[in-house]
Amino acid sequence: MVTNRIIASWDKAIVSLSDCEELHSTMSPFNQTTDNHQNFILTGIPGMPEKDFWMALPLCLLYSTTFLGNVIILVVIKVDRSLHEPMYYFLAMLAATDLSLSLSSMPTMISVHWFNWRSVTFDACITQMFFIHTFGGVESGVLVAMAFDRFVAIRFPLRYATILTHGIIGKIGATVLLRSVGAVFPVPFLIKRLPFCHSNILSHAYCLHQDAMRLACADTRVNSIYGLLAVIFIIVLDALILLISYFLILQAVLGIASREERLKALNTCFSHVCAVLLFYVPLIGMTLIHRFGKHLSPIVHMLLANVYLLLPPVLNPVVYSVRTKQIRQRIVRVFCGGRIGP
Repeated sequence: MVTNRIIASWDKAIVSLSDCEELHSTMSPFNQTTDNHQNFILTGIPGMPEKDFWMALPLCLLYSTTFLGNVIILVVIKVDRSLHEPMYYFLAMLAATDLSLSLSSMPTMISVHWFNWRSVTFDACITQMFFIHTFGGVESGVLVAMAFDRFVAIRFPLRYATILTHGIIGKIGATVLLRSVGAVFPVPFLIKRLPFCHSNILSHAYCLHQDAMRLACADTRVNSIYGLLAVIFIIVLDALILLISYFLILQAVLGIASREERLKALNTCFSHVCAVLLFYVPLIGMTLIHRFGKHLSPIVHMLLANVYLLLPPVLNPVVYSVRTKQIRQRIVRVFCGGRIGP
């Protein structure tokens, strides 16, 4: 009897041990890491997934306006030879960048809000991340190039065409693009080296470096430091250059004798100032909210991030079309067949 009881006790212990091992294997971080390395889950409206569809129509309108507005700007500048000047070449760069930035976020935004497809593969996520951050950096650089264009036009009007030749403009555009690509290029590799054993749910309907980084279950100091250095090298440096540029522009404007000419010179900068504010104000707001607004609703974070990503590409072509007489007239001429003088 004693022997039978001992054997029965051993059998129960073995069964319990096997159950524990099975439970441990299902909860294993390694298994979660393997799964989460395959995909991330995107988020539409935080806490209200049933409301995502209501974002579909506004998103469709925003993307359609962005595409139409920026393509019109590019077509008009290409078709009308009178717009083959430095200012309009830089405007074409801005329109192409806005178009590319919108197309980078559009696939996942539409899939989440229109079709409720939330899963995105890890490789697709880091690819989107690369393009979003790259074109964000390019836009910042193009705004700096446009400020330099306005400074040369106001400070050296007689030498404007000889300073900003086609070759110089091409080199400026290539430098802006290569700088951004070079700064963002290590980011996918820094993310790919991290193990992900926590939640795989992202905060937005698109992939960002800082958003994916916070899900890692390893030391992310290298990612954080590199991300900070990249922001300083691109965004902060460009902001300082823009401030210095407009200080020099104001100095040049104040040196103009005629009040009418001063106002005319300042008016040529108005559209660019609007583009700078459209880019930097949402960016600064998003940064402050991310740093000091952790207690705020996730919806606030989502809205500010979407404003930063979607608003400038929508409004930049509108601002330049309304405020720039030459663009406005050429749009009517090209698309409406109107005969409008220069």
